[in-house]
Amino acid sequence: MTGGTSRESIGQSEGTVSDTHGDTQGEMQGETQGDTYGDATARLLTEILADRAPHAVALLRHSAREFAPGVHDLLNPLTPEGRDLALRLGARLPKAATVRGYASPPARCMDTAELLLTGHRQGGGVATRHRALEGLGVFYALDQMKMWKAMTAAGGLVPFIKDWVRGAAPPDAMIPAALAADLVLHILAAKLGESAGTPQLDLCVSHDMTLYLVRQLLLDEPADGPAVQFLDALVLYAADGELWLTSHHGGPRAVTDRLRAVAGAN
Repeated sequence: MTGGTSRESIGQSEGTVSDTHGDTQGEMQGETQGDTYGDATARLLTEILADRAPHAVALLRHSAREFAPGVHDLLNPLTPEGRDLALRLGARLPKAATVRGYASPPARCMDTAELLLTGHRQGGGVATRHRALEGLGVFYALDQMKMWKAMTAAGGLVPFIKDWVRGAAPPDAMIPAALAADLVLHILAAKLGESAGTPQLDLCVSHDMTLYLVRQLLLDEPADGPAVQFLDALVLYAADGELWLTSHHGGPRAVTDRLRAVAGAN
């Protein structure tokens, strides 16, 4: 199936617990009728690099994946549609930008990063390489089995995220939510200090759980708001002496002070 794949044709929820939030929200801010996965991200990245900053770092959810029963969740690969969608988004990235790729170690994230860079190159852009980055994975889970059990008891991913943020997740299963979000922010901000060309785009492929967490704690966009779709992104960039984080659902938020607080604590 090509880039015209409809959202309704591909499963949405991450993990072994179904997130029934799905696509029930209808048309969302920053999205256009007829969008497929990655379209809102392509528009956001194009606008930021054209009008706001010469260097941006995007935290993305991986592309469409399989949900095979009896397989450890992190071993589920991309679907053929997911591979096409990642190539399609890569082809739509701003071609003046030098693109680098980083990914959570599971194959579906690494493959998404590789395909994004391949699509960019095929469209005439310059890309360096992609590599695994453990800080984009589920490092915040101290005990994955207990995490999945708690997620099942909560009723799905979104209720579990809400429990985690308010400190109700099992402390022997998860590190504190605020600490996890701050560590991800630190990883993204470090990429802004590494120059490979101008303009530059660093793609950091992760999981919907990470995006839900960072979006809620750093952008005040609640987990039970718009769903984190395949290839959705949060984008960090520097402008006017501040670091800004934004999604396609709302305006940018300054995160400089939060980052300084994290650095000061260390």
